[in-house]
Amino acid sequence: MRSLLSLIAAALMLSACHASRARGTAPAYKAVFVLVDGIPADVVERVPTPFLDAIAREGAYARAHVGGERGGPTETPTTSAPGYMSLLTSTWANKHNVWDNGNQRPDYRFWNLFRIVETADSTRKTAIFSTWLDNRTVLIGEGQPDAGNFRLDHAVDGFELDTVAYPHDRAKRYILAIDRHVTDEAANYIARTGPDLSWVYLEHTDDVAHATGDGPDFDAAVQRADSLVGRIHAAVKQRERIGERWMMVVTTDHGRDSVSGRGHGGRSTRERTTWIVTNQRPLTPRFTRGDAAIVDIAPSILHFLRVRAPAAVATQMEGVSFLARD
Repeated sequence: MRSLLSLIAAALMLSACHASRARGTAPAYKAVFVLVDGIPADVVERVPTPFLDAIAREGAYARAHVGGERGGPTETPTTSAPGYMSLLTSTWANKHNVWDNGNQRPDYRFWNLFRIVETADSTRKTAIFSTWLDNRTVLIGEGQPDAGNFRLDHAVDGFELDTVAYPHDRAKRYILAIDRHVTDEAANYIARTGPDLSWVYLEHTDDVAHATGDGPDFDAAVQRADSLVGRIHAAVKQRERIGERWMMVVTTDHGRDSVSGRGHGGRSTRERTTWIVTNQRPLTPRFTRGDAAIVDIAPSILHFLRVRAPAAVATQMEGVSFLARD
């Protein structure tokens, strides 16, 4: 019965798409970005990642950087929450004011990507699928007056607080289970409803690196994360088959130290060197040369979605779109 219902639903979606094309309606533009935690560029380039490679074949892969200007006013710790906030706001820590993973006091005057999209068009549907609750409640600041008092349309997160369904263990296999759960939820929701803007955050790779450093365990964790990214990509491809246009961006928040691979947070080249994979092309020379930064992702997504940030917000952004044309 479920298979029959799925076929009927797909047929209805295709019918709606064909009717839309017949009326001359422009295709919908939608985006999803995936952040897999703590994978330096040299590892993602060395370890087999067939699903990331498939996305890159549609668009491109390139090295990128986090951490702002080394020694300058924008220098930002190569730590997770500052990296997430730099992606979301297209600013460095001297503006967004998130310097570590705890005791965050975000400066919400620098709008995040979701707030910009929701403000530009409140009918656009937004979603988050995250293995860390603070991404939504603190960094995005959902429902907080200073952050615009907006709400995402769909949220799948907070499971790290559920010690019954996900009993905590020293090896943090429960985080891997949560990563898999939020990925399944994201893939199913994207395939079923096609939200306009989604964020998928996966943590377990960083946990493994902290525990074991560089080596076979970390390599295996990266390959598991790659397979999860593949599920999201498959959902995006399903939506594209009904006429929607999708931008997919996959990145990481920081690299790792060059001694053991367990640490990060400093200013070394390996900690600052990250990467971006996207299904889009053509791309600017800044991207293809490997000069793009994590702060370039939000402007690129806004560019693709045909959304303009308010002038006062846009002038504070540190990044630029890496899409070469509309």
